[in-house]
This record gives sequence, structure tokens and C-alpha cells, in this order.
Amino acid sequence: MHHLNWLAIVAAAVSAFVLGGIWYGPLFKNAWCREAGIDPNAAPKSHPAKTFGVAFVAALIAAYGFAMLLHLMNTGPELWKTVHAGLMVGFFFVAMSFGINYAFAGRSLKLWLIDSGYHILQFALYGLILGLWH
Repeated sequence: MHHLNWLAIVAAAVSAFVLGGIWYGPLFKNAWCREAGIDPNAAPKSHPAKTFGVAFVAALIAAYGFAMLLHLMNTGPELWKTVHAGLMVGFFFVAMSFGINYAFAGRSLKLWLIDSGYHILQFALYGLILGLWH
């Protein structure tokens, strides 16, 4: 896919980390840990480098897939369209998929709101970055 801006895709993936650091850090760390049943002071179950590595690869694949979707939709450089597409993908696909899983797992509405909110904003950021840097 030579028509995609790889620097923008990498920047979009990095933006997921910046957002995640704020979202799951000072904004919602305590609430998320409480709702997920995780002790915020416990040692990680796996090495942080592995966790962050997997998360970055997943964010990069998601940003690449979203860039391809924007190209296939022939969205063009109109910023409102790319951000709108990000909000729609985040809400209708990611958040609703989480909703199904969380319902069957018996997870709380609060946990769903925290996790879904992150991903809605993640894809909106992807749209913003890919729309500005096409």
C-alpha cells in the first residue's frame, strides 16, 4: 500500500500510547483497577516491555487498518470526515464489541465506559492525525 503515509500511521499508533498514558494513568487508573479487580500496586504479571510491545504492535496494526479503511472509503483530506470515521469505528465497532464481551463476562458498566471511551478517542485521534497528515 504505497499510497498510505507510513509516518502518519506510526504517529497515530504512538498517539494511542500518549492517550493511554493519560487515560489509564491520572484520569482513570484507580477506577479502572477497582472495576477490573486489579491491585494498582501489584507487580505486573508479565514484563512491561512485552506488554507495551504487544500493545504497540496492535495499535500499529489498528492504525494501518484504519488508514486503509479511510483510503477505501475515499474519505479524502477533509478532516471532519476522518475524525467522524474514527468516532464511528470506535463507537460502533470497538465499543459495541467490548459491550458484548463485557455483558457475557459480567463486567461492570463503569469498566465498559472507561475502556470504550479510550478506544473511541483512540480512533478519533487516528482520524485526526491521518486527516491532517495525508
